[in-house]
Amino acid sequence: MIPLVIEPNALAELLDDAPEGTEYLIVDLCRDENYQRHHIPGAVHISPSELVSGAQPAVGKLPPIDRLENLFSRIGYDPAKHIIAYDDEGGGWAGRFIWTLDVVGHKKSSYLNGGLIAWTDDQLPLTASATETKETSVSLTIHPEFIAEKEEVLASLNDANTQIWDARSPEEYMGEKVFAARGGHIPGAINFDWIELMDRQKGLRLRQDIANLVSAKGFESSSKIITHCQTHHRSGLTYLVGKILDLNIKAYHGSWAEWGNDSDTPIDNPAA
Repeated sequence: MIPLVIEPNALAELLDDAPEGTEYLIVDLCRDENYQRHHIPGAVHISPSELVSGAQPAVGKLPPIDRLENLFSRIGYDPAKHIIAYDDEGGGWAGRFIWTLDVVGHKKSSYLNGGLIAWTDDQLPLTASATETKETSVSLTIHPEFIAEKEEVLASLNDANTQIWDARSPEEYMGEKVFAARGGHIPGAINFDWIELMDRQKGLRLRQDIANLVSAKGFESSSKIITHCQTHHRSGLTYLVGKILDLNIKAYHGSWAEWGNDSDTPIDNPAA
């Protein structure tokens, strides 16, 4: 059984022993120019922009299901395959994709720890040759239990059993940096910057003390946790970490882009 987090050397060994064809699907969520320059042999590429709706103001929301079906068809999606995702930034887009897989009910997925950075640091094989894919017929069903909408977040403010994980920078949380009509944070939200989850000395792998860090921030295994950032990109990683730690976690895909641009939502803004 492939673990939820797989190390580069373990993936390299797995791919060496895999039969030709269909058992695994490696998905590259790197910047387009990085995929063109070099990527893991056999990886298919998804541009991060393909994972979001792009519709203002909440540009990071899940795309319409027909767009997702077209995307999954293009990469040769098969629900029987084990999908291994990686990116070039420490897990934001890869985590966002794994969240998307959960949303559509896919059961077998993994994160390549450290992604392309760790793979390259370990001097594992790379190629510039694009992977040929065979389109598949795809019909998806949305599983809303992994998605938090604005109304649920509003209702959770009066629920002692729900915690909000704000994955943005402290400056955004405090209202010192503003990327919406209003700055600040959702009342009661706990700020834990996604960057702090990565080990910069080990190829942007997840920190080994991650469970202790999450617990020290005050997140409880008995709570329902809703994570967000500005556009549910950075919170792709915090969602993934919650999944790794077996927390009851979902993602507010509207994130601060929706909340901060809505004049009726409550905010705390220490910088105001």
